[in-house]
Amino acid sequence: MSSDIVLNALLILTAILVAVESIASVIQDRKFYTVKDTLYNFYLMALNTGLAFLMLGISIMVLDFFYDYSLPIHFNVYIYWIALFILLDLAYYALHVVDHYSRFFWAAHVTHHSSELFNLTTGFRSSVLQPLYRFIYFIPLALLGFKPIDILFVHAISQTWGVFVHTRYIGKLPYWIEYIFVTPTHHRVHHASNIPYLDKNMGMMLIIWDRIFGTFQEEIEGEEIRYGLTHEIDNLNPITVVDHEWVALWQDLKKTKKWSEKLKYIFYPPGWSHDGSTMTSNQLRKLGSESSKLPE
Repeated sequence: MSSDIVLNALLILTAILVAVESIASVIQDRKFYTVKDTLYNFYLMALNTGLAFLMLGISIMVLDFFYDYSLPIHFNVYIYWIALFILLDLAYYALHVVDHYSRFFWAAHVTHHSSELFNLTTGFRSSVLQPLYRFIYFIPLALLGFKPIDILFVHAISQTWGVFVHTRYIGKLPYWIEYIFVTPTHHRVHHASNIPYLDKNMGMMLIIWDRIFGTFQEEIEGEEIRYGLTHEIDNLNPITVVDHEWVALWQDLKKTKKWSEKLKYIFYPPGWSHDGSTMTSNQLRKLGSESSKLPE
């Protein structure tokens, strides 16, 4: 079966699932979809896809360059594909962590988190600027001897899985699946703006990286998920939905004259401030934990 057939089949399956979920949401009056939000999701996907297409040649060229210097490792065909799926997921996990814990890259990634709804089309709500640098995280895979075209194919498969977990219709799955794979319950946490849930569950297909590196969080009983950002986007429109965090970053840079602090605004986690007026997700969690220990 060729890669084109696989990708086309996944595309058709995705379209069918979106249609079923959206119709069910309307019939059941669950308000998981709105026309405006869905249009924004497709709009951001179109921007991301267009940029990814423009960057495709550069991405392949760079990965081909490093592939020419790859280690002389000869994989069994089955081990080759299994190893590629696992290592690519680890590379995406690293990319995702940086996107959340560095303000500069968060400004590129924030578009994916800006919806206050959560449905399959939220998976289309792409990080618009990510194609400009995503391929850099795949360079180690090329150096290990994985073909660039195979890397990009497996990434496309992984992204499809990433779309499927954007749903509120699926509860918890059997324990062994929940322990190994990213599931809808994990990803609902990832899209939450509640303080305990911020910057958690970064995996694309495998949740084991979050368990290993300490970024895992289950849904907490009694902690109802609030989707979206910790703040509203002022004057939401097709421009501000993309650039609002870049504008906010520029405003923060003007608050201090010290270059060391300017660099921290750029590369430290979102919420860091030189005067403590705003806090990072870890600082907010620590504050909440300390407050809960205070006597009443």
